[in-house]
Amino acid sequence: MDHKIAPSVLSADFANIQRDVEMINKSEADWFHIDIMDGVFVPNISFGFPVMSAIKEHAKKPLDVHLMIVDPDRYISEFKKAGADVLTVHYEACTHLHRTIQAIKAEGMKAGVALNPHTPVHLLKDVLPDLDLVCIMSVNPGFGGQKFIRNTFNKVKELKALILEVESDTLIEIDGGVGTDNAKLLVECGADVLVAGSSVFKSSNPLKTIIQLKKLERVVKSA
Repeated sequence: MDHKIAPSVLSADFANIQRDVEMINKSEADWFHIDIMDGVFVPNISFGFPVMSAIKEHAKKPLDVHLMIVDPDRYISEFKKAGADVLTVHYEACTHLHRTIQAIKAEGMKAGVALNPHTPVHLLKDVLPDLDLVCIMSVNPGFGGQKFIRNTFNKVKELKALILEVESDTLIEIDGGVGTDNAKLLVECGADVLVAGSSVFKSSNPLKTIIQLKKLERVVKSA
């Protein structure tokens, strides 16, 4: 399966959000990645339903929505109404994870679970057959532009082996510090979806950068 590219709208220019949405529409990207933060689960606050609905109005590709919030169960149906196609909750935020996954699926969305850098992948073994996606955080969640945590490569390999063991077709998504310098190795380790924020939107040529990520053209960053 070809890997997917999901530019993170958190890194877009909020004063020109429609322009950046149209850029993603025209690009080789596959999904829009939208981070929802509540200032409680993570030390930052991002946009809510009105902005997400506005993005959905112009987006021509699926919305991959990543909830970095406490008690996500309260809002599952609201995110469906706002346009989410994939809805990812954090393992660390869900007391009854299996029930949360089933509630997401009941709304007709693909269900994902995200793991913080300190959370081991084996904890998902019992729910992997029910998951469409696992998002491995390769930075501590809450802010864009952070340095990639290199242990992510090992976690991807371990998760890929676990997915094969339980005979699931769950996708592996990587979120945080992804760029043209590490995309190829991540895919070789087993990643299926690459979330790219700063590397795309802070690029002098975002469309070209997305192509490089899609084609896995390695560009070494200067020191």
